[in-house]
Amino acid sequence: MTGAPVRTLLLWCPDWPVLAAEIVDGVPATGAVAVLHANRVVACSEAARAEGVRRGLRKREAQARCPRLTVVDHDPGRDARAFEPVVAAVEELAAGVEVVRPGTCALAARGPARYLGGEEAAAERIIEHVAQTCAVESQVGIADGVFAAGLAARAGQVVPPGGTPGFLADLPVEALGRPALADLLRRLGVRTLGGFAALPAGDVLARFGFDGALAHRLAAGRDHRPLAVRRPPVDLAVTADHDEPVDRVDAAAFAARALAERLHDRLAAHGLACTRLGIEAVTAHGQELHRVWRHDGLLTAAAIADRVRWQLDGWLTGSAGRPGARPTRPTAGIIRLRLVPDGVLARADLQPGLWGETGEERERAHRALSRVQGLLGPEAVVTAVLGGGRSPGDQVRLVPWGDERLPARPGEPTGPARGGAALPGRGASPPWPGRLPPPSPAVVLPAPLAATVHDAAGEPVGVSARLQLTAAPARLAVGAARPVEIVGWAGPWPVDERWWSPAESRRRARFQVCLADGAALLLAVESGRWLVEAIYD
Repeated sequence: MTGAPVRTLLLWCPDWPVLAAEIVDGVPATGAVAVLHANRVVACSEAARAEGVRRGLRKREAQARCPRLTVVDHDPGRDARAFEPVVAAVEELAAGVEVVRPGTCALAARGPARYLGGEEAAAERIIEHVAQTCAVESQVGIADGVFAAGLAARAGQVVPPGGTPGFLADLPVEALGRPALADLLRRLGVRTLGGFAALPAGDVLARFGFDGALAHRLAAGRDHRPLAVRRPPVDLAVTADHDEPVDRVDAAAFAARALAERLHDRLAAHGLACTRLGIEAVTAHGQELHRVWRHDGLLTAAAIADRVRWQLDGWLTGSAGRPGARPTRPTAGIIRLRLVPDGVLARADLQPGLWGETGEERERAHRALSRVQGLLGPEAVVTAVLGGGRSPGDQVRLVPWGDERLPARPGEPTGPARGGAALPGRGASPPWPGRLPPPSPAVVLPAPLAATVHDAAGEPVGVSARLQLTAAPARLAVGAARPVEIVGWAGPWPVDERWWSPAESRRRARFQVCLADGAALLLAVESGRWLVEAIYD
């Protein structure tokens, strides 16, 4: 490809994964925060860097350098969602924005420079607008090409036209973002981008391959790929305003059906299908109601109308759900109803099964459970999701029906395999250290039961600081029940969690016991107390 590199303006938000954790999860970015992926730091806050935390450190080493460090798991989806308002703010001043990655976006500098009074004025205006609109600090760099503009943004610099090769020449080869190539170049005596760019292109291709040749072009300032500008998202939501407040279910259902057909037609015009539907309502007293419905298939116009009708029925009838719960009926009738397609995808991506994978029985069950949620709330119907953890109670999380069934913590969803090996197809996450060996208990008690354990002489059995039993267990009494003889036991399996945080630390030992009456229990000793945590089948 020939021609001069495109004059590019790039906006960069430092430590974006940390800022995204603050925006979405409320983790204060002003404190010592580190974002971890695969047990290594991928981003950290300024306060953490002041304590010696750096990218690439292992979790334990980072916490040793900064004991007050707050650890956050890396979530690319969270970073992308939090960055969307920033991109929208940039699009208010300039068109043709390309999202390079969450925290970085680029656009051609020519347009903003012409109508905002020059490149430096455009950079200042965009930084100020992002700060006022999104309360996010950012830096802008302008240079010839996306690669050079990204490096210029790190220094908040505007590189003059034609000065990109000189700007890049003195930068270290690590700026290429290719650690293996940078290490090899340094061992060959090439330490700067200028030195790398001076090598013959043919020799670079023969020695380093295609990726090395591409890096060679970047080092020479010849990055002139066209910007892959994004299209602003189409507003697909539909709204209906009512002059007279609607407080009857039949009237609301009639309005909902017409609104659902409008939404379905709008989606069909763009070749899209809705998988997650947001229902919003505003009452005459200004009360705002909102609920999100999820569906694992294609939402037709009738399916959208049914869910809106169920939700309006739940709101307007004001069912309190469980005894003692306060009524949820709004204080006035509904004057505005809005449907927002919160999750859309191309229709070609959805294909119903041919042999009953998404048959009538499954759809009927889904409709029934969704109907219950519309009347009693999303928490009325929950399903269990298995994840990682050291105890059975830590491995199960209840999620509302229709929500994304993702484990709260990484681990093997179906439990560890015998011998500690990962199950086939589940090897992405290693098994948790200190977990219980199989088999898993059949019943996990919501609240552990107090128990006492005695030895053969009738003395209480305890666990020492070195996690050693004071005597062999002989009898177990649960609560006020009569003691039962212990015919077999295994353990202890110690757990010493979050020892570095006194407020969150937990130290306990677990045992498996078999009783003379045929029962098998999972016991735990914590703070000198015996507890029954689960029952084996």
